[in-house]
Amino acid sequence: MTERDLPILPEVRQVKPGETHLLCRCGHSSALPDCSPGCCAGLRLEPRHEQRLLLCRCGQSRHLPYCDGRHNPPVDGLRARWRRFSKGD
Repeated sequence: MTERDLPILPEVRQVKPGETHLLCRCGHSSALPDCSPGCCAGLRLEPRHEQRLLLCRCGQSRHLPYCDGRHNPPVDGLRARWRRFSKGD
C-alpha cells in the first residue's frame, strides 16, 4: 500500500480566542480544511475559548468543515469507530 492509497485523515486544530479561521464548507478547497481565497461559502470562525476541532481534509463530510468520519466506511463498536480516525496499527 502506498501513501497515496491511505485515507486522508482529519486535522485536529487547536484554536484560541483572538484568532480568526476561514474554513471550507463546500469541499472544493485545495487546502482543506481551510477555505480558498475568494470563496464566499467559507465559515469565519472566531473562537471565544480555547478548544480543539476535528476538521475534514477529504471533503466527504456532510458537516463541513467538521469531520464526521465519512473518510472510512461505517463500522460497529467503539474500538472500530476510534480506529477510523487513526492511521492504523
